[in-house]
This record gives sequence, structure tokens and C-alpha cells, in this order.
Amino acid sequence: MSDAKPSTMTAGATALSAEDDEAPIHILWINAGLSCDGDSVALTAATQPSIEEIALRALPGLPKIAVHWPLIDFECGPVQGADAFIEWFFKADRGELEPFVLVIEGSIPNESIKPEGYWCGFGDDPATGQPITTSEWLDRLAPKALAVVAIGTCATYGGMHAMAGNPTGAMGVPDYLGWNWKSKAGIPIVCVPGCPIQPDNFAETLTYLLYQAAGSAPMIPLDDKLRPTWLFGATVHEGCDRAGYYEQGEFATSYDSPKCLVKLGCWGPVVKCNVPKRGWINGIGGCPNVGGICIACTMPGFPDKFMPFMDEPPGGKVSSTASEIYGAAIRRLRAITAHTVDQEPKWRHTGRELTTGYRKPW
Repeated sequence: MSDAKPSTMTAGATALSAEDDEAPIHILWINAGLSCDGDSVALTAATQPSIEEIALRALPGLPKIAVHWPLIDFECGPVQGADAFIEWFFKADRGELEPFVLVIEGSIPNESIKPEGYWCGFGDDPATGQPITTSEWLDRLAPKALAVVAIGTCATYGGMHAMAGNPTGAMGVPDYLGWNWKSKAGIPIVCVPGCPIQPDNFAETLTYLLYQAAGSAPMIPLDDKLRPTWLFGATVHEGCDRAGYYEQGEFATSYDSPKCLVKLGCWGPVVKCNVPKRGWINGIGGCPNVGGICIACTMPGFPDKFMPFMDEPPGGKVSSTASEIYGAAIRRLRAITAHTVDQEPKWRHTGRELTTGYRKPW
């Protein structure tokens, strides 16, 4: 979204307000890491807030922003032309764009492990005509950014492309810049994992950072894996509608069962993710909510440490067996209580005698 303003005003038009003259915070989005662009696609489904609400300042107190996002930006033209999408990134590199938030989508390959060529790039260098690698853009822009945000598990922790045996040496942004890296504003790398991200999780995180930039919010709270704590502070299991079945030792043996999915391969008890509680779009959906197992896509060890996905997790046999023994006793005790409370009180009957315990006050 361009922040360009008309050079002339027609007769009768009102003057630009002070708000219109406010310098925007630019969102520079690079989706040229090793990625499927699924996080960009997912964000179009955000509703709390939507990307439109963020861009159009529908929320009170949001600063003015200009979004430079390949998925929606229609600007095109020759390199170094005023109407070229990539020119916003060159402006930022030259120090002509202040302030800006850098969003990285996709994992960062190790460009130094091959004799020639490149793994991934974003735009061409006007001086050489050769692609500028994604890692070079990160080197250029990260030191100048107000904040660096990694969107999706590929950008946060490497994801699918960083699996054992990959030829690219792929890694997440914190692995590339350093886990203790901070922006010039003192903000650590902000990681919003997910494969893809839950759309509202990212929209909410971006909104928080914009409020922080406007002075309306304190430093964004992050855990030791750089995830927003209010979004990733609880496990899938803690927010799952099926968790009660685990406690009672009742486990699904097929995917059409409403019971706990641990024996089918669900990693929910140890995975930090809020999808079962938040849903996917407008509170609807989310992996265990629709019968799917949690494969731990928000975790730094994904996918290597959680495969094969359809097998019962290590330790699952021990915990589920213990739960079955404990749960059997609990179910019996609850059945006794349920039998007692599943009947009407004895004083509800017809007859000439009042047995409710009522006493006349006079």
C-alpha cells in the first residue's frame, strides 16, 4: 500500500489534515525465504483483527501504516523506478524509510555452503543484475528495522526445509541473526510459529507491536523461544475439548471418535499452541477440534523430533496406561455421584404435606 500523496489538489478539496501528514510505519514483508507462502495466505483469513482493519486503522490508537506485502501489493515497474515494489526495500536499505518493521516468511538457507549460485533471493541488484539473496536482505535491513518478525515455523525455527538431510542448511531467523539479537529499538526477534500460522495470532502480534511503536503498550512479552507469551503460554492439551477424556483414560482408536487422540499420535500434551481454544477462522476449526492430531508444528523441534506423526508419542504408552488405570477408578466414583445427582430431590411430590423444609415466617 503506497503512502504517496497527490502533488496537487482540486478546487473545493479540503487540505490534508495533520493526521494525513503523519509519517507511516512501513511493514516490509519478505516472503522469499524457503517457504510455500502459506503464512501469507493464512493471514488473509484473520478476523481479530483483520489485515484490512490494521491497514485502515480501524482500531483506536493504531499508528498510520503502509504495508508492502508481495501478496497484495500491485506496484510493479523497472528496478529503481518510483513505481517498483522492490524500491521500498532499497529505500529502507539506503536509510530513507523510517521507521519500518521487517517481516520474514520462510526459512533462511546457508548461502555459504555451495561454490556457486544461490538458494533463494528477492529482487535483483541494479549494479550487477544478479538476484539479492534473502540472507543478504536480512543482513542489510535487520540492523535498520524497528522490529524483526518471523512469521510461520519455517521463518521462526527452520521448519520443513531444515529437516535432517536437507542440502540448504536452512534455519530460522533467530538461528541466523542470533537468539539474543535485538533491533535498534531494543526489541528481540518476535517469532510467531505455525505451519501455517493461526491467522489471528499473527494479526494480534503485529497489532501489539504497532501499539508498542505508538507508545501505547510495554515491551512485547516473549518466552525463551521468542514466542508471544499470551499466545503460546499453554499447551494444546490444556485448551483442548478432548482433555477430559484423557483424564478419564478414554482414548480414540479411530479418527471419528470424540475421545482423546494421544494414542493416534497427538502431541498436544507437550505442544505450546492455542489453536484448540482459539479455533482457526472466527473461532471455528483447529486441528483437534475437527478430529486431527497435533503434530507440533509450532515447536522448535518440528518436524524431526515429532515423526512419525501417526505413531503414539514416546512416553504416551506410559502416561496413557497410567491414565487408563486412574481414569477407570475416577469413572466409577463419578458414576456413583452421577447416579445420585441425576435424580430429582425427594421433596418434589404431590400430597397434603409440605416437605421442602419451608417454615412460615409468622
